[in-house]
Amino acid sequence: METALSPTGRSLPTPLSPISRSSVSPTSPLSPTSRSRGYSLRRAIFNRNLEDRSESAILELQESGSSSQAVLERAGDDKVPTVTVSGLDGSTTTKKADPALPNYENWVERRMQRAPLLRRARDAAKKVRKAIFGAHELPPSKDGRHIPLDASRKKSLIDERTGKDYIDNTIRSCRYTIWNFVPRQLFAQFSKLANFYFLSVSILQMIPGLSTTGNYTTIVPLLFFVGLSMAKEAYDDFRRYKLDKAENNSEVSVLHAYRSTDAGPEPFGPLVWATIKWRDLRVGDVIKLKRNDPVPADIVLLHSTGHQGVAYVETMALDGETNLKGKTTTAGLAGACADEEGIAACRAELVVEDPNLDLYRFEGRVTVGGETCALTNNEVVYRGSIIRNTPEAIGVVIYSGEECKIRMNANKNPRIKAPHLQSVVNKVVIAVVIFVVALALFNTIAYQIWQRSRERKSWYLDHARVPFFPILTSFFIMFNTMIPLSLYVSMEIIKLGQMVLLNDIDMYDEKADRPLEAHTSTINEELGQVSYIFSDKTGTLTNNEMKFRKLSVAGTAWLHDVDLASPAPPLPNKGKKPARDSRLVDSVSGTPRPSTTLSPATLTNEPRWRSSARPTRSRPELRTPAMLAYIRAKPHTLFAMKARMFLLSIALCHTCLPETQPDGSIDFQASSPDELALVHAARELGLLNYAREMGRITLRVIGGDGEERDEVYEVLDVIEFSSKRKRMSVLLRFPDGRICLICKGADSVIQARLRLAALAGRKVAEIEKRVSRRRSLEAHVALARKSSQLERGASVNRVSMSIGRPSLGGLSVAGRLSLNAARLQPARDELDMWLRERERDIELVDEPEREERFYSPRPSAQMGRGSVAVSEGRNSWAWEAGGQAEEVVEEGLVGDDAAVLERCFQHVNDFATEGLRTLLYGYRFMTEAEYAGWKKGFQEASTSLVDREAKIEEAGEVIETELELAGATAIEDKLQQGVPETIDQLRRANIRLWMLTGDKRETAVNIGHSCRLIKDYSDVIVLDSSAGAVERMMGAAVVRLRAGEAAHSVVVVDGGTLGYVTSKPAATALFFDLAMLADSVVCCRASPAQKAALVRGVRKRVKGAVTLAVGDGANDIAMIQEAHVGIGISGREGLQAARASDYSVAQFRFLGKLLLVHGRWNYVRTCKYVVGTFYKEMLFYLTQALYQRWNGYTATSLYEPWSMSMFNTLFTSLPVIFIGIFEQDLSAATLLAVPELYALGQRDGAFNARIYLAWMFMAAGSAMVVYFCMYALFGQVAFTRDNGLFAMGDLTFSALLETHTKTLLTAASFVLSIGGWFLWNIILATTYTHNVIYLVKGAFLTSFGRNPLWWAVLLLIIAAVVVFEVSVKTARVALAPQDADVFRQLEKDPAVRRRFAESVGVWMPGAAAAEAENAALDTEDEAERQRREEAEREGHVLEILRTRGEGVEMEMRELDRRRESAEIGEMLRRGFGSVRR
Repeated sequence: METALSPTGRSLPTPLSPISRSSVSPTSPLSPTSRSRGYSLRRAIFNRNLEDRSESAILELQESGSSSQAVLERAGDDKVPTVTVSGLDGSTTTKKADPALPNYENWVERRMQRAPLLRRARDAAKKVRKAIFGAHELPPSKDGRHIPLDASRKKSLIDERTGKDYIDNTIRSCRYTIWNFVPRQLFAQFSKLANFYFLSVSILQMIPGLSTTGNYTTIVPLLFFVGLSMAKEAYDDFRRYKLDKAENNSEVSVLHAYRSTDAGPEPFGPLVWATIKWRDLRVGDVIKLKRNDPVPADIVLLHSTGHQGVAYVETMALDGETNLKGKTTTAGLAGACADEEGIAACRAELVVEDPNLDLYRFEGRVTVGGETCALTNNEVVYRGSIIRNTPEAIGVVIYSGEECKIRMNANKNPRIKAPHLQSVVNKVVIAVVIFVVALALFNTIAYQIWQRSRERKSWYLDHARVPFFPILTSFFIMFNTMIPLSLYVSMEIIKLGQMVLLNDIDMYDEKADRPLEAHTSTINEELGQVSYIFSDKTGTLTNNEMKFRKLSVAGTAWLHDVDLASPAPPLPNKGKKPARDSRLVDSVSGTPRPSTTLSPATLTNEPRWRSSARPTRSRPELRTPAMLAYIRAKPHTLFAMKARMFLLSIALCHTCLPETQPDGSIDFQASSPDELALVHAARELGLLNYAREMGRITLRVIGGDGEERDEVYEVLDVIEFSSKRKRMSVLLRFPDGRICLICKGADSVIQARLRLAALAGRKVAEIEKRVSRRRSLEAHVALARKSSQLERGASVNRVSMSIGRPSLGGLSVAGRLSLNAARLQPARDELDMWLRERERDIELVDEPEREERFYSPRPSAQMGRGSVAVSEGRNSWAWEAGGQAEEVVEEGLVGDDAAVLERCFQHVNDFATEGLRTLLYGYRFMTEAEYAGWKKGFQEASTSLVDREAKIEEAGEVIETELELAGATAIEDKLQQGVPETIDQLRRANIRLWMLTGDKRETAVNIGHSCRLIKDYSDVIVLDSSAGAVERMMGAAVVRLRAGEAAHSVVVVDGGTLGYVTSKPAATALFFDLAMLADSVVCCRASPAQKAALVRGVRKRVKGAVTLAVGDGANDIAMIQEAHVGIGISGREGLQAARASDYSVAQFRFLGKLLLVHGRWNYVRTCKYVVGTFYKEMLFYLTQALYQRWNGYTATSLYEPWSMSMFNTLFTSLPVIFIGIFEQDLSAATLLAVPELYALGQRDGAFNARIYLAWMFMAAGSAMVVYFCMYALFGQVAFTRDNGLFAMGDLTFSALLETHTKTLLTAASFVLSIGGWFLWNIILATTYTHNVIYLVKGAFLTSFGRNPLWWAVLLLIIAAVVVFEVSVKTARVALAPQDADVFRQLEKDPAVRRRFAESVGVWMPGAAAAEAENAALDTEDEAERQRREEAEREGHVLEILRTRGEGVEMEMRELDRRRESAEIGEMLRRGFGSVRR
């Protein structure tokens, strides 16, 4: 064991090989030391000046930044990674990270040297596999693929690599062909050890003279069952084939130019656009595409009718990016192919690289008229793209079919998926085979002993000796069905039943009208064992929809939520000033609509929008209608002027083109959804981009008096966005003649170009110090929580509550399972506290005065107050009725540059923390002379033929300086409903989520914050090959994470760095070590092949881990097919991923119930089916083995042969099949509310060696109880009618059936199985003919069937076995209760059920309503019961009072009577008158 030093100097043990999953979790987390803090993750990323290989001039909004991170940055020229340590007081120190790590390179070399034979075997297997599948690698061409442009060509072009025609455009996603289906399926079927075992047994059985049960009784049913499985697989693949056929039969227009036969001036005859199928396309064909058409093959653009010859292309299915990419043609082709005639006459030659996987790089050239131009990605459109915002585009095919980029990234020969449980079953089968061989060998040896001691002395057994091998074979054949022949076939039946039950109404998307669709049933149980989820971003986590959500202007933040709900009702007029008829612009039609009259509700009411990243944090927020009302009420204030300028910047700084629809509404063509959201927001805020043509933008402005007016702005120049600049600028001439530059971009970029850049830098540093302090505290709290959970989990002595990790540790309610409802209240309270602790994330709210002073419109009025009170009567953010502003905005604050800068950058930081995509706007006015001087240089840069982009960027640097801060915007990339909650549940279930996307790093990290994949206090480790020292960076991070110094860690890596890492074996091993230690991984700019490679790497490196890949586009197919479980989202990117997946759903949130509920149910069902099957086989055949002692070990069967052959099929299959289909150990609400229960499948908790041995112990015990009770109480009784072999065997058979079918769940199978068994006995008794060894004829009806002793012994055996099993189970539950035992008891309590239902509303919307209704009914019933009890008590009291009243009168009469009697007696005793003694 080698050692490594941590950053703190401690010596830490490190393994000599890549770590396993079991070693990634630290046993005792330490308090956090440091997180690398720059300004934010934005600063860490943008300050690197990364070169993006994409040449698309598309504006990409800034990512959320503000995450705490351990970004290991370079320190000086030595490229040694450093770690910046943030203290609790905000101070920071920088240390060099110790790069001391295990020598991975030496480890890899030693490993390769140790296993040369294994490596050679793998290489040989790879060659054989390629030979079988025909995956031969083609040699490279000499200097690329030459494609002449000739629309009149009739013959197909020849591929010089093969000497044959280029391949056609047919694609195939199905797994099999006619030729390889049978061999691949035979291999798959007989890789199941049970099938291979029965194949071996059937071969022995067909040897004449060895089998006593016939020669073909095994091979025939085996072939039948294998044939059924193959037919099912063939049907599933045939459905894929039909979908491929539908895509191959799509149509496209191809140009056919016919040469003229006349010697006239026109060289061509008619030009025809012929419609052909996609499959008939060939390399060199010229095709025409229209708006919204999918691209059928990889093409080079020849001509476009779009604006300035640009064709806008959506590549979401390729790389996941939502931004449209502008594709243009080269200058030579643009001139020669200006129209259809020019294309037909053009004789250009294209030379392109051989087909490859790289989506982000393309090399080629085109020669037109002797002039050669380079071809790059800007001129190439790939298959899978869609033409957008372009009337027509014409291109020439360069790659077709399986040579297209998207198909090159797909899995050509997807692996046959087998469930993880199958490997466990195979091991059990091996163990049973060994047991069968041992049992047969034991009985054979026992026969040899018995033969010497008994058989030789028995005169009636003369010459009856059986040789060793035949008797061994007989025993082996007798016990061979201890592994049931129908094991896998019955499993297929239960999986089909499980697949039907997956059609859950809670996983139906009503809006899209799409239910869950299961395309396979083979891997149902793997849904309950997932450990890693690999998810796409666009269309899977997000809705591909951007919404303008917040803005900050002049130091005040405003919430824009007019799209979320109807406006608040107007404030009643109290008679002061009449409300003004202010108006907004309708967000849909572009026509004016009445605005909301400002009210306290409009100002600071509970917001209609909450951040998905931080849903528990809310603050009073001003809304944009209030801002507009203030501007109109006080149009000449400083705030109003700054706000109008900011709104103008939003409305003017973009490249969107307005379009008038037939209904008169205005729509926009935008190159990115971000820009579309901005222009829509400008329209909603009263600035409608009405027209844009001839370098002019016409804005329709709504005035303060409600009047509309048009303002025309002249667009002088546009400096486009680039990945290096990270900003765009537009120069305009205002209607008053002034020239203004408006610039928008990343906040760190704009900040450096402000007029007050130095002051802004100081304010940013102060903000970062505050933020760093808060995040450090949050990380400390998170680590303390983790430590306490570990300690409580370790202190719990019960095995059941640990489930392998500290998930249920500390929940000590198992000892209260027998309490009644009244005494369960402490357990309810403890359970509620336990759930709340796990449902709430760590989030520390800053001190009120520090929090509110950046959002209060009147900070000077706070005077140290801790909160801002909002009331209907008098809002502390004062607003007078009648729509007039008194103190909504503090004008003194607007003029304080330092305060405005600090508040604005604080807002930007908070917006980013909330998961919003932020942009900063700046502007400056310039003189005519200044503009004219700059324009000359910019014109020269724009027309330069050498380094044009670099010169344009230099010209932009000259003018984009001394900017005034206009404000900041925040755009929400809307997530699908329930995504953050689902990710939280999956994390609690110990499932690690990796986000793999082709989008840019900034966007990917931003979405990571929104969906809570990245927490605010996470250590974000950014791996960047361009920064150098990647190995050291990864090594320092591994040391830090192994030391337990991070509360939550996320690794961010891009496709380029991933390619660099995977090119080195040692770096690859180190990267996967780091990835296994991290809580999440975000991989951006990843190609489909890289996504699949990551999935494959985790699948192969993490032993026992089940991987799941989910995506919605064609670029996700490779990873979906590579993972153990593939989920397709049937979303906006089409159904390609859904078609290739194992299961398809409409929303990501459905994964919650699919995995945590149905997945766990299916896993438990399948496991119980398997152990139940082996249990009944062991129970059945052990009685056979026990009987051999009483027949001389002669392989005589206790059971009648026909009955024995029907044991598995007719009489015991239904109980286990019913369990495998319908078993539900816990309710759906419980499993969703407590996702920690999902760990049962991850650790193979329902079927493992311990579970199997426990079941076999029960089977052995039950077998002995059954057999010896039968033999002692019935078999040796002399006075019975019939105690022959058949009677004893029938009694034992009946007892086996009765004891196995005793659960409530299998009540139906109980009736069918038991009734069928006795019906079978009646049939045998009436129809049996071979009445020699087994006296069957009439026995059940006339002999032992009428014997009371037989029935009495049967009932006694059943009672004995039931007592035995119930006693064992009771002892287990009392001594070591499992999680299911605890929560099964808890969910019986109505209050606990209601608590669970409240937690699962996202995934089971009807559960909470149903429980609330039940609670209401219970409340009504309780109230009615109390009324009845009160009425009864009242009547009882009245009856008592009435009875007591009558009794008092009777007692008084009796007392008077007794008094009178006493007086008379006294008188008599004394004597009166003449009466004397």
